[in-house]
Amino acid sequence: MARNFKKNRPLAIVKHALAAIVLVAAGNAFAQSGAAAYPTKPVKLVVGFAAGGPTDVVARAFADHASKALGQPFIIDNKPGAGTVIAAQAVAIAPADGYTLLFGATNHTMIPALYQGRVKFDAMKSFRPLCTVAGSPTVLVVAPNLPVKTLADYQAKARAEPGRVTAGTAGVGSSGHFATEVFARAQGLQLNHVPYKGAAPVVTDLMGGQLDSSFATLGSVLPQIQSGKLRALAVGEPQRSALVPDVPTFAEAGGGNYAADVWYGVLAPAGLPESIAQALERTAADFAKSSSAAEKLRGMGMEAESVCGNAFATRVAREVTTYSQIAKALDLKAD
Repeated sequence: MARNFKKNRPLAIVKHALAAIVLVAAGNAFAQSGAAAYPTKPVKLVVGFAAGGPTDVVARAFADHASKALGQPFIIDNKPGAGTVIAAQAVAIAPADGYTLLFGATNHTMIPALYQGRVKFDAMKSFRPLCTVAGSPTVLVVAPNLPVKTLADYQAKARAEPGRVTAGTAGVGSSGHFATEVFARAQGLQLNHVPYKGAAPVVTDLMGGQLDSSFATLGSVLPQIQSGKLRALAVGEPQRSALVPDVPTFAEAGGGNYAADVWYGVLAPAGLPESIAQALERTAADFAKSSSAAEKLRGMGMEAESVCGNAFATRVAREVTTYSQIAKALDLKAD
């Protein structure tokens, strides 16, 4: 028996080697099929705002599309508070496996400016920006009783009465606040910033004439512009918005190359596998291209857009730098 074993030993070694190769190949195939099958369970989409707001509404529209496209539920998890820091923190410390994602907005790039090292994550390094899916330009609107009809009129009034023309925003450090300060600094104007607790009271006081102006997201004031209750002087995009085609850009109206908009998009924890990132980017890009998404977004004063991968990461980095510089110059800090 011993002689037979020794005689057949080379054959046994070959069989064991072949078996090992088969097992490795099977393991690789399983891993590849697992990556290709993503997702295999529900995906959590964390939103840093309460239900019903613009970011939440866009997130739900994207989640519905992604659920159908990828075959697993995309579940909205609202974590409002602290200027979206709570939501961002939850995603930053989550496993980078594609099952916890952040549906964020421009506010994400304001975190370093306002919290200046007081958070436990990095707004850039802790995340992998995947794709934007929608955007809403900033539009300068004025009260119906303000005696200005053009951007040139507005600037002339602000220069003639330094610190008298009021500009309302949704709060200190909000996207509207930064948009206001960027324009004022570029044009050498002294505007009287009036912070509110949200966009709705800004619109109410504008229509009532208690407030002069606001650098607002188009989505927050589109119905009032269309009904004539507010006057739009300029839109902060390189080209005119299809939603308000009669409103000139700031460049056309004499406001230089000023542009400001709010983006809405998907970010993942840093270290997300490339195959999963590509699947999510394709899904987000397809959502932005869909006619149903475009129609829904237009109804909210937004436009579909798709900025993905490195281009999105570059945009995030640029905004972080810009907002940090402005916050430092104005000594802005979150409470």
